[in-house]
Amino acid sequence: MDLSDVRAWRHHLHAHPETAFEEFETSRFVAEKLRSFGLEVTEGIGGTGVVGVKRGTGGGRTVSFRADMDALDIQEANRFAHASRIRGKMHACGHDGHTAMLLGAARHLAQRDLSGTIQFVFQPAEENEGGGKRMIEDGLFKRFPADAVFGMHTRPGLDIGSFALRSGPSMASFDVFEITIEGKGTHAARPHLGADPIVAAGQIISAVQSIVSRSVDPLDAAVVSITEMKGGASWNVIPDSAVLRGTTRALDQGVRDLIEARLRSVVSSICGGLGCVANIIYDRRYPVLVNTPEWTAACGEVVQRLVGTDRVKKEIPATMGAEDFAFMLQEVPGCYLWIGNGTMERDRILHNPNFDFNDDALPFGIDYWVALAEAVAK
Repeated sequence: MDLSDVRAWRHHLHAHPETAFEEFETSRFVAEKLRSFGLEVTEGIGGTGVVGVKRGTGGGRTVSFRADMDALDIQEANRFAHASRIRGKMHACGHDGHTAMLLGAARHLAQRDLSGTIQFVFQPAEENEGGGKRMIEDGLFKRFPADAVFGMHTRPGLDIGSFALRSGPSMASFDVFEITIEGKGTHAARPHLGADPIVAAGQIISAVQSIVSRSVDPLDAAVVSITEMKGGASWNVIPDSAVLRGTTRALDQGVRDLIEARLRSVVSSICGGLGCVANIIYDRRYPVLVNTPEWTAACGEVVQRLVGTDRVKKEIPATMGAEDFAFMLQEVPGCYLWIGNGTMERDRILHNPNFDFNDDALPFGIDYWVALAEAVAK
């Protein structure tokens, strides 16, 4: 298989990154390629989403293959020819590779006689903004009903030509919170005349760690991370307010509910005891990603036939990272797996300014999509 053009597509996408719901040129690029393959194309789903359809001829299953298209707000450190040309934006999570691999598979499958129908779903805004949910709300599975849906993500540290997957809960829920602590400002030399939101913030930062260590079953996975703190603007002024922001993760819906309840209780109690008032915004972003057991088994068989049993890691540990493909799996059964991106040397890790999708993985990703289509679209 000549992959020079697929590499060129990937390099073009890498050099022209677009972030959440701004993937206008990326979507046009994808749509033009799909039309050139002879596929039916629908644009504008969920904003900038694109769907290409290869109709089956024998009444087999209809399945959807999904790739994400968006980039991140990161200044790229790489200096190679296809480095980002857009300041402050880069493909640091491999979505350029995901899009190129699915385009490569679409071109190949467009020429095949399949019993079932394949729907190639190119999704915007996977990073933080829930583009998958937006597509669903815009009627993705009503306009393009599917018997199963499948996704794939690059994985640095996993050898090229290898795959990894897990049945059941595989990626964590993703929620964010903002805590605004309203106190009473005063002179730093007269703290007794005010209510110090900085002291309250400090106690909250320490206390919320007890949610995981003392409220969650030790056998359950959970994370509470405060990642941002703002408050004050002068050496000698205790401010009126302070703000904390962060994220929580869980692999179980009950644990997810518990974390929110305990966070609200801990924050309110600390602030109340220190004469402050807490305003909490808690935003539930992505649900737990749960792979359907039977489709996970089917995908496992496909990749084993493709690369051999020793290059397939089954039932790998779940990750506390999150993915909005979880919304699609809530609507339609299916499986999300990982494809090897090779070494993590030179900081080639996800969301790092030195990351670059490994072109050597392209043929394995294309072969997986093609083999999966032949196995399940019948």
